[in-house]
Amino acid sequence: MVRRPFECGIDAAVDVIGGKWKVLILWALDSEPRRSGELRRMLPGVSEKMLIQHLRELETDGIVHREVYAEVPPRVEYSLTETGTALNSALAPLGEWGRQHKQRIEQVRGVGA
Repeated sequence: MVRRPFECGIDAAVDVIGGKWKVLILWALDSEPRRSGELRRMLPGVSEKMLIQHLRELETDGIVHREVYAEVPPRVEYSLTETGTALNSALAPLGEWGRQHKQRIEQVRGVGA
């Protein structure tokens, strides 16, 4: 697949975080490295297939680091790279906006009604 150049910074950022679970994965990895089982428990509703797919995409984009430990059975942990930490910092104001407007958004969308 031939990728087109990004039109602007927002285009690049949205491409990296696009997908239902990517931003939530970033949030879950913000405080410490986690194993995939931990991430699945923190993100109810994510399938193992989708979690692994998003983790691989984030790893390819240099946002997430995958560490494989030479143990039996192998232990794999995911953590944010420096770029991933910077991305999480950039998303913090968006999260704050969401917290401030969450109730109104749910109300107009009929969530929980």
